[in-house]
Amino acid sequence: MKRSDSKPDGDDTMPSLVELLRTLLEDAQTLVEAETGYWRSALGFALARIKTIALLLVLALFFLFFTLMALVVGLLLALGSLIGPWPAVGVMTVTLALATAWCVRQGLRKARRMVHLLTGTTP
Repeated sequence: MKRSDSKPDGDDTMPSLVELLRTLLEDAQTLVEAETGYWRSALGFALARIKTIALLLVLALFFLFFTLMALVVGLLLALGSLIGPWPAVGVMTVTLALATAWCVRQGLRKARRMVHLLTGTTP
């Protein structure tokens, strides 16, 4: 079968089906190699950065803990001068227990909702 447009080298025949399939397979292999290389380098980049990110988050939690400790001690000192040291400890203990209970309740509520959303069940 002849094409109406001629090739620059003078060969006017169309490539065979086998040649077309071979070219397609080579192109597919090149694409897979390129994608694999891209994702490998992207994963390497992310892994290199995740160590720094994790360290910074741990440091942030560390500083947050000591900030909260300073707040609690400051409140104890302030309340201690107003209502006495033992009632101040009692007030802070009850307040922190209530805050803890609220956080646990909210966390469990959100966890249950997430499980229901992922499993497709209704609460």
